[in-house]
Amino acid sequence: MAHSAEQQSIEEKTRGSGDDEKRVYDTEVNSIVDSADGDEALKLVGRERETEFSDEYNAKLRRKLDWLIPPLCAAVYFTQFLDKTSLNYASIMGLPITGQHYNLVSLAFYLGFLVWEFPTSYISQKLPLAKYLGVNVIVWGIILMLHAATTSFGGFFALRFLLGMCESCVAPILILIISMFYKKNEQIIYILLGGLAIIVGVCVVLWLPDSPVTARMLTKEERIAVLERVRDDQGGTENKTWKKDQIIEALADVRTWLIVLTTLLTSVPNGALSNFSNIIIKNFGYTSKQTLILSTPSGAIASLTVILCGWYSDRKNERMLPIVFCLIPTIVGAAMLVGLNNSGTKGALLFASYLIGTFGSALSTVYAYNASNTSGHTKKVTINALTLVSFSLGNIIGTEIFQPKDAPAYIPGKIAILVLLSVQLGVSFLLRWINIRLNVKKLAHLEEEKQRRGWSDADVQKERERHAFMDLTDKQNLFFVYTK
Repeated sequence: MAHSAEQQSIEEKTRGSGDDEKRVYDTEVNSIVDSADGDEALKLVGRERETEFSDEYNAKLRRKLDWLIPPLCAAVYFTQFLDKTSLNYASIMGLPITGQHYNLVSLAFYLGFLVWEFPTSYISQKLPLAKYLGVNVIVWGIILMLHAATTSFGGFFALRFLLGMCESCVAPILILIISMFYKKNEQIIYILLGGLAIIVGVCVVLWLPDSPVTARMLTKEERIAVLERVRDDQGGTENKTWKKDQIIEALADVRTWLIVLTTLLTSVPNGALSNFSNIIIKNFGYTSKQTLILSTPSGAIASLTVILCGWYSDRKNERMLPIVFCLIPTIVGAAMLVGLNNSGTKGALLFASYLIGTFGSALSTVYAYNASNTSGHTKKVTINALTLVSFSLGNIIGTEIFQPKDAPAYIPGKIAILVLLSVQLGVSFLLRWINIRLNVKKLAHLEEEKQRRGWSDADVQKERERHAFMDLTDKQNLFFVYTK
């Protein structure tokens, strides 16, 4: 596409005395379809909306997407969860790794996760997302099956480390893929789980599309329709160029570090409970077989919490309040485990262990928060990587809060969970307040631009559509709306 004489870059002008939030954006945005600065979607749909799709067409397209993308993404995440927690089940089934060695083996997974998080984020931006994800799933399935072939501490440590490396790409890639296709609002054990992971990985490589622009399951018209559906979210799709200014903006955004903090506060309990929850239940006085059976409701409660929080999040367009809702039962459960220790009330203690499982949905909501509140592909990748680094650090710390010397009650670890999640309540409300405040300021700036340029509501909508796939960050894009 030829570049016209009117073409000029996007300007960001700052008014006022030192108020970085008060900005006026130049909206004379021109086509950069052939430039690395723009979003990949520009090559397919262009700068402005040229085709309108009916509600019936979009509903049919949404159903087509729903049959493929969510099931595959859910399968990947579920497989990762099972693989990551397999050590927890093995711990009560005669695992030869005990004491501090067990803590270190638990730590190894998250150490591998931490070491490889930034490299895998860089690689994933350069390669087709779904293909890279699928290959990683296949490799980690093979690694998990190899767990059945070793009984030594060194062997387990190495395998868990490699497993963490392979699984470090899952969350950031799934966040990117979902945000591209969907709008904001919408030991025998090892062999079995490893085999499942390989099957899922093959399915991902074959069928999960990398982006709407290259989705083979869709016709060209449907690809355009998918992109038009998400145009108003101002989130864009992907761009293969790393942009220094977007990295700087991500690092300078206070919300980035609050997300890092809230992820850390959630991940410490996760690292502890995902490896020790069955040991805790067994220490109530149950046999290994009873423990396996009695731990099942905890998983069901955790799954139900994820579904309910996700439903509320989308229906109410909220991200932080669902986190608060899922933290409160865990705080109550942790308090019960501490207060009822040595009481002999096995039933109440078991109930408390079920309540603790609700906090897990907080992390998935954090992922949703990142997808909804970050624009600019490099900024998205940077924040997702920082989130996962915080996740791995938190889990590494978490594997050490249940020390062998504190067994069988592990009171210090339970108190730590109680305190950390209580602090996270405050962080969640702070993040929500910041986004509400940012939206008020953005609305005021938009009104100023409307008056200065004499825009009508139709002009505003046209400019919003033109900005959608320019690979602007949420701060650069006047039309981006934050989800509280």
